[in-house]
Amino acid sequence: MGIVPSPLAILLMIWGAVTAALIVLVIYGNTLDNHEDEEFYVNKKEEEFMGGQQKVLVAKMERLKKVIFSLAVVSGVLLLSSASIWVYIGLTRG
Repeated sequence: MGIVPSPLAILLMIWGAVTAALIVLVIYGNTLDNHEDEEFYVNKKEEEFMGGQQKVLVAKMERLKKVIFSLAVVSGVLLLSSASIWVYIGLTRG
């Protein structure tokens, strides 16, 4: 097995870090989603009290959704870039 060229190695390391962060955020988002599903209200007064926490939770989930989407796009672009460089290296050396 040969040595991985420097630009390709750098792209793969960055891709790995971005993808790891993406996985962590997806897991965190799922735990937030589980907390949202657990909420139930017994009466109207309790609903008004707990409703504020529910709104904060939904706002967090919306912000997190944008970050997750952005990281997924960046991860895909990095993966495609790495694959393109790998193919280019294979064609020019082969």
